[in-house]
Formats: sequence, structure tokens, C-alpha cells
Amino acid sequence: MKGVFCETLGTPDDLVVREIEDPGRPGEGEVAVDLEVRGISYTDLLMVAGRYQVKPDLPFVVGGQAAGRIAEVGPGVGDFERGDPVLAGGGCVERTVTRADRVTRLPEGVDLAEAASFGANYATALYALQRGRLLVGETLLVHGAAGGVGLAAVDVGKLMGARVIATASTAEKLAVVGQMGADHLIDYTDGFREQVKALTDDRGADVIYDPVGGDVFDESMRCIAPFGRILIVGFTGGRPALAKTNHLLIKDAEAIGFTIGALERHDPEWAERNRRTILDWLASGRIHPYISHRVPLSRTADALKLIAERKVIGKVVVVND
Repeated sequence: MKGVFCETLGTPDDLVVREIEDPGRPGEGEVAVDLEVRGISYTDLLMVAGRYQVKPDLPFVVGGQAAGRIAEVGPGVGDFERGDPVLAGGGCVERTVTRADRVTRLPEGVDLAEAASFGANYATALYALQRGRLLVGETLLVHGAAGGVGLAAVDVGKLMGARVIATASTAEKLAVVGQMGADHLIDYTDGFREQVKALTDDRGADVIYDPVGGDVFDESMRCIAPFGRILIVGFTGGRPALAKTNHLLIKDAEAIGFTIGALERHDPEWAERNRRTILDWLASGRIHPYISHRVPLSRTADALKLIAERKVIGKVVVVND
């Protein structure tokens, strides 16, 4: 079977696709999963470059969460049957064997590509907006709204009853963000502060969701509402911002940092509740993951290049050849 590996840190072109041994039959408490679709993200690009805060030992399999079907059930596993649709780790390989308690059953009828694409993005968006204490009727400003975590925040923010102002860099991206339900669209190539203030009667945004950082964070601090909350999601703009505490003081505002990994470690019950909530939303059609590209497994490097070149809207997924 095929596997996609990072053997030396560098660029997507340095990835290696090679034949690897089948992982074999599942043991006690394990299941074998035939993976069909994998979600790829900006985090994977950073890990391949050696720039992510978590640095796995080389070589490592590219990618993380994937969707597929149970191929075989090991002794002592009573919760799964062959053919069940599931989410599992494993990344860009064709089959994985893992502990059954690390596999999440998917509701029947859920599209596997959507399931593989939504997990990390929607988990990030939901946890962020919970940390931001977003209330019905508040104004949510989402930066990088056409990216995976940004588009998920638009979707979840609308579901939570917010008025959503979304920013992105091109008309094409903004058109998709508008389809996802954003109330107001801003091309932030030349700034956004004045437009946000005009849309909010000079008050500013109550919650600001910022996966970009850098100059975008700096400008956001100039259009945050009194008692506003700015959520530090990431730094796709290239540099972490330096928050000016005098701006926070003047506005009675908060800067909130968070990671999904920390939630999993420190409050796994909260993380599991959120996971179940998102799956329920997906199964009932209340959220709508957007996939702009589907790339074959043997061309995983191309998927990462699409992310690096900012051509992805929503999500890119890796499918079997």
C-alpha cells in the first residue's frame, strides 16, 4: 500500500511517496480502517517545513485525521463492525490499525470527504467562539474567512446567532464566503478598519477571530468594540503580533489564545462534547464544510502547494488514487 512521508524537513517537493507494508491484522482492542479521504491543512505545511510547535521525529506520515470504513475488528471490540464509516488518525496512508477508542463512528449517510475535511477546522471554530463567549446578536469579525478555519468560523458563527463580517483577499473567495452566510464581505487588501466601524455604527466588532496575525491583528485592535474579545487562532500572515496592552486597557478588551491540543489534554470531556456536537450538526445538515480541491494520494505534495499558494477555499482533501 502507499504512504506519503516527510523524510527530510523542507518543502512539499521533498515529500516521498512509497510502498509500505500492510499494517497487518488488528490486535486486542484494535480495528483496521481502510482510509478513503484525508484532510490536509496549513499545519501540515508547517510541520513539513519544521516550523510547527510540535516537531515529530523523522520520518513521519503526512496528515492526520482521515475518514474511511472499518476493514476488520480485533478481539475484544464490540462497538464496531466491518463497513462502519469512521474518523481515524493515520494521515496519508491507505490503511491503518489503531485502538478502537481512538476511532469515531460517523452517522450513516455522512459524506466521507466532508467528514475528513471538517473536524479540525470546525473544532477550532467552535472552541474559539466558546472561549470568546459569543452571544446571539453580537458582531463577529472573521479574518481569513475563505481559509479552512475561517470558513468554519463563519458557518459556526451564523449557527450561534451572530452577525458575521468576513474578510478575504479576492472577489472569488468572498463569493464563497457569502454563500456560507456571512452578512457583510470586505476585501481587506487595502485595510478593513473603517468599513468595520461603518458597519457597526462606529462601535466595532464584539468578537474578532484572527487566524492571520501580524498587521491584521494590529488593525483589528483599532476596530474592536468595548468589552470585545480578540481570538488568536494562528499566524498565517507570517508573524505573531505584539498586542499593545494599552489598546486592551482603553477598550476593556481581551486577547484570548487557545489551541485544540491543549483542550484535548486539559479537558478531554469538553473536547469530546464539542466533537459530538459537530458530528450532530454535520449529520443534520446544520453545517456545510466547503471543499475546493480533491487531490490524489500520490500527489499529496500538490495539495500542500495549493495551501502554500493560497489557492484553497475552505479545504483541500486527499483521496485514494
